Amino acid sequence: MKIASILPYKENYTPNGAGAVALWINDFMRDSVYRKTTYVFGSTKSKKFLTENYINISNINSRFNSSTKKYSSEIIKKINDINFDVIEIHNRPVMVKEFIKKINSKIVLYFHNDPNNMKGAKSISERIYLLKNVDKIIFVSEWIKKKFFENLPILSDNKTQIIHHSIDPIKKNTKKNKQIIFVGKLNVSKGYDLYCKSMFRVLNENKDWKAYSIGEEKRFQNFPRHKRHLNLGQISHNKVLDYLSKSEIAIIPSRWEEPFGRAALEASSRGCATIISNTGGMSETTDYAIKLKKLDTKNIEDEVINLIKKPNLRKKIQINSKKFVKHTLIENSQRIDSMRESLFPFKNINVNKNKLRILNIYNLAQKLNHRIYNLSLGKKFTNGFIRNGHDVIEISDRDYVKQNKGLNLLSTKDKFHNYLIETFKNYNPDLIIFGHSEYITENILNDFKNLNKSIVISQWNEDPFVNDLADSSDNIKKLKKLLSLVDHSFITTNPSVLNFSKKDTKNIHYFMTPVDKNIECFNVFNLKPHNDVFYAMSHGVNRATLKEGKKDNRVNFLNKLIKINTDIKYDFYGFGKQEPVWGNDFYKSLLNSKMALNLSRGNPTKHYSSNRIASLMGNGLLVFIDQKVKMNNFFNSKEIVSYNSIPDLADKIKYYKNNDKIRIKIAKKGKEKYFKLFNETKISKYIIDKSLGKKVFLI
Repeated sequence: MKIASILPYKENYTPNGAGAVALWINDFMRDSVYRKTTYVFGSTKSKKFLTENYINISNINSRFNSSTKKYSSEIIKKINDINFDVIEIHNRPVMVKEFIKKINSKIVLYFHNDPNNMKGAKSISERIYLLKNVDKIIFVSEWIKKKFFENLPILSDNKTQIIHHSIDPIKKNTKKNKQIIFVGKLNVSKGYDLYCKSMFRVLNENKDWKAYSIGEEKRFQNFPRHKRHLNLGQISHNKVLDYLSKSEIAIIPSRWEEPFGRAALEASSRGCATIISNTGGMSETTDYAIKLKKLDTKNIEDEVINLIKKPNLRKKIQINSKKFVKHTLIENSQRIDSMRESLFPFKNINVNKNKLRILNIYNLAQKLNHRIYNLSLGKKFTNGFIRNGHDVIEISDRDYVKQNKGLNLLSTKDKFHNYLIETFKNYNPDLIIFGHSEYITENILNDFKNLNKSIVISQWNEDPFVNDLADSSDNIKKLKKLLSLVDHSFITTNPSVLNFSKKDTKNIHYFMTPVDKNIECFNVFNLKPHNDVFYAMSHGVNRATLKEGKKDNRVNFLNKLIKINTDIKYDFYGFGKQEPVWGNDFYKSLLNSKMALNLSRGNPTKHYSSNRIASLMGNGLLVFIDQKVKMNNFFNSKEIVSYNSIPDLADKIKYYKNNDKIRIKIAKKGKEKYFKLFNETKISKYIIDKSLGKKVFLI
């Protein structure tokens, strides 16, 4: 879904001095599932903007027409070129008629201020027109909505919705200083004169306290200030929040009927004991503020001095304000996205719904008679999706191409492309997940997006992203190639090892290969295996030998280990003359060893392991792993055994061979921990939540 969000003409959309409307758009765009396809239109002389997706409409020279009208017509030209699904107009109802005439898109109108004072909404007939012709009207407070419906005949308001200004709750506790703060324009309507006057008595009676004000006024009004009252002027929004976090008391004494009162919400959320005037929508900002019964200097003085003299009362208000933030950003962001999706009930899928349709594309290995079933991440994801209550269709790209292969491979790939598109049309998925799917091309992904602009697509890759591996560079190229076409990518290597830009790594996430209760279903620690240490690797599906010219350091590693501990019963597969093991043979071998080595290709890399670790720990073997992999971030020494060298590993193998009770205890604890943290339902849910843009963590 493509969204055009239109600022009022000359609204500041810069890091310093952004207005309430600009902050609204920027805040909600951050947590929206449509953030990548939302474009902000505005007009400002600045060259620094809050977001990259900003289209600046400059050079509005209009001698004979209004600037707003000229501004509208220039935006309409741009919009027709891009083909947006939704046009969101902020605080300018006068622009609506022009857009309805010339744009074939859904129109959403946002009111951030009193509609009765705006061109295009002042009269009853104008507001009735808006109700009948726009697709949705959003008010940022109940007070604004009441103003809109003032004197209107009884009409259905099913097109209207209230979504307040919102904020992220603060997580850390900041040390409070003995300071009082005012944020807003430095004028009479904001009550700045009252604030200045009241600070003389407050600061004279409390010598260890200071006062601050943040803001400016172009038509400057010079109000006398106490010598310990410092005006900081116009500063960045982040600095404003920082000052609020450090302040004990905030005062918002507005005479003007505030449509909402964002400053009050911000002050309260940062743990200020906040004093507000009871005007407009101010009371909707927080349930834990002191409301001034009378808006005058004395009343402000009395309330502030009372808070200073009663630190317990002040502390109580601060704690409740921070703990019970009334309007959180992520919740209201979801409301906005749901509102947008409701405009297309038969076209786009609501990605916030509880039950999803998922298209899972991976190699089912039908052509190999399912011999890698027990090692298939795609199958585990499917099981996890279903157990989380979702619907899944599985498609095997390699099997389809293999089964439909003719003389012309190109035409086979085209057939697969068509097959996917037809499946997509019939199934209409909410989410597409694919991994190691070599036949998923850029063209296919673009076709998916064209069919449903709100579709979410994620890719996963189990292979290592290790600098010293030749095929790792291919993995990295494949990953990077599709980054701009997918919403999220999931890898089994910690993304911090990638030499990518912050922009590229933003939507790349680490995942631990999951265990599955129907696949990792054995408890080796309850058995009496014949062998001591199990390890299996593969150099291809049908042979164990390395291709000519290739090297694998694991072979040298294993040979050295065998030479040190000659009395250990090793059961190794996939190198030398020993063929790899697959399917049921893999399990027969795995279950006949007490311990296992989790050795991966290339140099040990942060958090990297193939699905091998799930097979080993999930079936109850004690597992050894190089400490450089840093699995101690997830498992402690009572759950997995780390080594720092081959001799160290040899010593530990010998120790645990001779100490069955300790070995069994570690293996059992390791399995329990793995199933607790990284089972198929949890990892599948993590992948879904991340794909939908939710803030979730692996553990």
